[in-house]
Amino acid sequence: MNASRVNIIAVIAVLVLVVVSNSLYIVNERERAVLLKFGEVVATDVQPGLHFKLPIVNDVKRFEARLMTLDSRPQRYLTAEKKGLIVDSYVKWRVADVDSYYTATGGDELEANRLLTSRVDNGLRNKFGERTVYEVVSGERDELMAEIALQLDDIARRELGIEILDVRVKAVDLPPEVSNSVYSRMASEREREARELRSRGRELAEGIEADADRQKTIIEAEAYREAQAVRGEGDASAAQIYAEAFNLDPEFYSFYRSMEAYRTSFANKDDLLVIEPDSDFFRFLKDSTPN
Repeated sequence: MNASRVNIIAVIAVLVLVVVSNSLYIVNERERAVLLKFGEVVATDVQPGLHFKLPIVNDVKRFEARLMTLDSRPQRYLTAEKKGLIVDSYVKWRVADVDSYYTATGGDELEANRLLTSRVDNGLRNKFGERTVYEVVSGERDELMAEIALQLDDIARRELGIEILDVRVKAVDLPPEVSNSVYSRMASEREREARELRSRGRELAEGIEADADRQKTIIEAEAYREAQAVRGEGDASAAQIYAEAFNLDPEFYSFYRSMEAYRTSFANKDDLLVIEPDSDFFRFLKDSTPN
């Protein structure tokens, strides 16, 4: 009897323990939760801590409360010029309204990402279609991302109970089928600019060379003119000196000039001079006595 009573008490204790364990649940700081009653939400956004529920009647659905990342696959979008771009983007999001989030996604994170992906894709497609390639790539990228994040946050809050914190574009590339043509066009443009620069350089060089030649001609002409003037002055001075010397001693001057003529005429041994013996050229050789 005592053994049976002990067994009954033990069974009752186990049942109580099972009921109590199924009646208590914990929500930690990293989670958001809703309390369900036969599948219907009866308590939204259950706060972190220890809570009580009725076994079988109630159920608890927990969701990640921390910041999550939706890293979408690269998609192709058309710009305002109807040019295709391959855009790789990501989104930072978290649960904002637990009730709306559970109603829209059933608490499934994969389903939430799928629904959010479609909305992000539509938002990017619309915004890229309003801008040119230049505005998308550099000029207005920050403004574009801010507009998309604001618009998606409004839609995601209303439809999914999700808060969009940031939308970023990791890369913007040209489609493979147009990349080569674009690169070729860029290379052709650079070659054209290079030809223009070389042509301008040659034009400038020719101008510089022509100016240098002109200045050279002017300088040489002025130098020649000055040289001739100096030579003329020297010749005039020399003639004056010769004349003055000749007037001082005409006989010596004649003798000196004859000696110069002899030295010049007989400078080369092979020279042959045909002249009459009684020529005045040999006057000082035949008669060394001054007159």
